[in-house]
Amino acid sequence: MEKMSRVTTALGSSAISGRTMFCHLDAPANAISVCRDATQVVVAGRNIFKIYTLEEEQFVEKLNLRVGRKPSLNFSCADVMWHQMEENLLATAATNGAVVTWNLGKPSRNKQDQLFTEHKRTVNKVCFHPTEVYMLLSGSQDGFMKCFDLRKKESVSTFSGQSESVRDVQFSMKDYFTFAASFENGNVQLWDIRRPDRYERMFTAHTGPVFCCDWHPDDRGWLATGGRDKMVKVWDMTTNRAKEIYCVQTIASVARVKWRPERKFHLATCSMMVDHNIYVWDVRRPFIPFATFEEHKDVTTGIVWRHQHDPHFLLSGSKDSTLYQHMFKDATRPVDKANPEGLCFGLFGDLAFAAKESLISSDANRKPYPGGDRRYPIFFFKKPDPTEQFAHVSSALSVFETDLDSNRMDWFVKTAQLYLLCGKPFAELCDHNAKVAQELKRPQVSTTWTMLRIMFSDPANLTTPGLNHNLSKLGTLPLMNSFNMKEMSSGMGTESRLERSKGESRQDNIHLEPGNSHASNNNEENEETEGSEGQAEYMFCDAELDDDDLYSMENDNQAEEQEYTLPQEAFQLRHEIIDNPSAPEHLQQDKADSPHVSGNEAEVTCLTPIESFSLISISQPLFSPHLPASFFCPIVREMLTYYAEQGDVQMAVSVLIVLGDRIRKEIDDLTQEHWYMSYIDLLQRFELWNVSNEVIKLSTCSAITCLNQASTTLHINCSNCKRPMSNKGWICDRCHQCASVCAVCHHVVKGLFVWCQGCSHGGHLEHIMNWLKSSAHCPAGCGHLCEYT
Repeated sequence: MEKMSRVTTALGSSAISGRTMFCHLDAPANAISVCRDATQVVVAGRNIFKIYTLEEEQFVEKLNLRVGRKPSLNFSCADVMWHQMEENLLATAATNGAVVTWNLGKPSRNKQDQLFTEHKRTVNKVCFHPTEVYMLLSGSQDGFMKCFDLRKKESVSTFSGQSESVRDVQFSMKDYFTFAASFENGNVQLWDIRRPDRYERMFTAHTGPVFCCDWHPDDRGWLATGGRDKMVKVWDMTTNRAKEIYCVQTIASVARVKWRPERKFHLATCSMMVDHNIYVWDVRRPFIPFATFEEHKDVTTGIVWRHQHDPHFLLSGSKDSTLYQHMFKDATRPVDKANPEGLCFGLFGDLAFAAKESLISSDANRKPYPGGDRRYPIFFFKKPDPTEQFAHVSSALSVFETDLDSNRMDWFVKTAQLYLLCGKPFAELCDHNAKVAQELKRPQVSTTWTMLRIMFSDPANLTTPGLNHNLSKLGTLPLMNSFNMKEMSSGMGTESRLERSKGESRQDNIHLEPGNSHASNNNEENEETEGSEGQAEYMFCDAELDDDDLYSMENDNQAEEQEYTLPQEAFQLRHEIIDNPSAPEHLQQDKADSPHVSGNEAEVTCLTPIESFSLISISQPLFSPHLPASFFCPIVREMLTYYAEQGDVQMAVSVLIVLGDRIRKEIDDLTQEHWYMSYIDLLQRFELWNVSNEVIKLSTCSAITCLNQASTTLHINCSNCKRPMSNKGWICDRCHQCASVCAVCHHVVKGLFVWCQGCSHGGHLEHIMNWLKSSAHCPAGCGHLCEYT
């Protein structure tokens, strides 16, 4: 702190001097306020209520207002305000719903003056009128605002916002009778203190709660608001409708906003959570803070400029139990660390590259960007004080465009629109999506869907194809437990056949010489083994097949035999039988000489594994009815990761939804959430809102399913009396009229309702469309020229 420089500011006859300094508090602070002459600051919280004197080198504790043997909840403060006209007058908002005023001129230790207990819940904000000494305004969690005359024992007027909790109230600096109130439902209301029955204006400022608002000290029409949507917005209230003129995007919920004195476009903000820093923004350059104060170690709860005409000193209190005075010259300037280089891809593959002009030599052949010359800074503030302007950094922007035909995303849009993700059996979904991918000339994706159907379908549900399929049609082959083969009457005994089948079953591959694996449907020649009637099953092999290599045999309708009936006469074995026999040498030689063995030794089953593939007849299934889903899950997981890494999150998410619980547990939740968010972002960029909503509904990630559940409340006014509808039904409790009657058929609208924003009349979507085809006037007869867009 000793390195900090000092500054002195002349303000009329007085002068403010000091440095960046801090002091430790006894407890976390909830709010702070400074007196009119900028020499004292009051700090209030749940367990602290003190006044400190601002000296040149340090804070000095002057007065502790928490006195008494039994401190009551009246000392537990959510907000504090020091009157800018009367230096001895303070007001606090208590967490028990009390509004308390304090008179520092009292000779006793207890400085409490008045106690108002009209609010039913916590009071969030108190505000003195800037010029009227005895007028105090409060806003509470109960949704009411009350105006107090400190010369009376109770409030003089109550304002009901017909809404949720009031988070902030602020008197206008220029309009004597006007004050603004912000609410948790995102609305901001403007009131006239002379008319407590109805607000003058209401508009929706943010998509979530509005935590704070502040009137500009110089421009009477500017109102700044901050909310949970991490935005600070500046509204022009001089027009008929509130107009948003500036918007600043921060990184956390905005808890406080205060305009900087003597600087028209500067305001300070602090966050409600996560971010501990205080930012000063120039609203004309909203993407980077003008200055940052990074001293606090916990959330900043209160900020106030030390003097209403001094822009150089900022006071702040925090949950880290510290009180700081920040000198503006000591602030961090984020723009000094900003990167002047940037790289970004466009939606259709265009590449934009920005770099310092000093790094890029002037190129006369460079094509200028049609959006305008970006080589010069958009904002440049010519002020004598260099600390009051942004650093002068200019970058040159180059745009590299791609051929539209080479990078078209039509396939993405059509795939998203045509894919089926639910509503049909799994096999049909896979077949449909494979067909869609095939029509869009994406054979790899189509094959992937086909393989997923084969892997995860119930084998009993697959259709039985005809005979003589080659390997390219393997995906549609029937699954079989056993097959009828022509009895191999010579060349090898039945015992050897049985022994070989048992041995080769452990290899999952049964081999038969190609060209001689002809099967017969003759039951007389097939007495030893009958075809079973059990569920079908695949048998796979690495060998390539020809049309004649694989036959699907008819199954007899007889019951499966319990055991084999071996013939009485055994054939003389030519070689020793082993568990995993290889082809005898003399047979391999015979095969080399003549691939088709004829005579009594035809149809022998001695081949090497790489030569062919065969199906044998057995009475007991060699495998389980079908492979469990867990067998394929590692492969499918790798496949989904591959598609995601290639940028095709559409395929990854679609398979994830269609497979459901079959694969979901194999992929961690964070990866799934990342895929979902990427796909939803792409869908929304292409304005595929219905598909995006369907994906959100079908997701099982809690972080995704809540995306379409936020901000779904619709606040409506009665079309007759123009007042807010408070009932859950469609009957207005004020005028007792139905608010949703169709202007064409005069029946209650129970489905889609469309209305004109100019005259508030409407009705059934179809009726209004048909009416406006032939007439431009409102069907209700009000004379308004309605337009359907």
